[in-house]
Amino acid sequence: MKKILVVGSLNMDCVIETPHIPRAGETISGRNVVFTPGGKGANQAYAIGKLGGSVKMLGAVGKDSFGQTLKNNLANVGVDVSEISVLEHEPTGQAFISIDDEGENSIIIIPGANGALTPELIGKKEESLKKNIENSDIIVMQLEIPLETVTYVKELAASFQKTIIVDPAPAVTDIPDSFWNGIDYIKPNETELSILTGKPTGTREEIIEGAKSMLHKGVRNVIATMGGKGCLLVNKDSTQFFESRSVKAIDTTAAGDCFTAAFALALAEGKSCQKAIAFGQEASAIAVTRKGAQASIPNRQEITETSC
Repeated sequence: MKKILVVGSLNMDCVIETPHIPRAGETISGRNVVFTPGGKGANQAYAIGKLGGSVKMLGAVGKDSFGQTLKNNLANVGVDVSEISVLEHEPTGQAFISIDDEGENSIIIIPGANGALTPELIGKKEESLKKNIENSDIIVMQLEIPLETVTYVKELAASFQKTIIVDPAPAVTDIPDSFWNGIDYIKPNETELSILTGKPTGTREEIIEGAKSMLHKGVRNVIATMGGKGCLLVNKDSTQFFESRSVKAIDTTAAGDCFTAAFALALAEGKSCQKAIAFGQEASAIAVTRKGAQASIPNRQEITETSC
């Protein structure tokens, strides 16, 4: 099996259950609050580990109880946490998540140590970074750490001709076109694709046009997820639609991360892109039926039983 390196964020999530997401100026009563391990990078590393992959996590936490909990949670599913820096002067990142009765969420992120994961910080261990990238086959990243760091790692990974997967969340509007050149796969949802391109994504045709505009920037494959409406794979050769399994969503917090992780793992196991997408869909379909981020991630047997 090929090895995967996840470079990204680790957060302690504060999850609040509420009847609906409050509007501006509105005060409502929530029903429950719980702290649970999260962060897009950590979620993806955790999912890969839980599904049986060979994965190492590169990130940063604070020297506090949250940071230790996050590291322990990853290690418990076999993730190599030796490259997670523990910073004395930064707190562990946190995310405050409101989840409504329909399973939809809104999220506010406090970067903390994630924001301190700069090129300068990881550059101090450049030889170690090069070795980690050289010894890995697939590099998975997101945008909850500084863009400069993602760019730095991407360019280094590209120089070693590694497969590069970027989950472009949280999406922002001012990413230079040069950033996308050489990335093998990006996995935006409809909203993120609209933010990245400045184009509407209200219809399937508009999503395809938005995806093609990302190809023009140098991305090789765009996997545009549409929640319960399935997803689209767009590359220079074709456009393919993948229907999703219908489930009752309870909490969509880590659904995208679960998809990305399962997709990366399937590629690492030698599956085709199409089969990897189907595997990602099965994993995320289970995740949305459960509460929490990492707590919602299924194991391999659950996916196998569901897809039979």
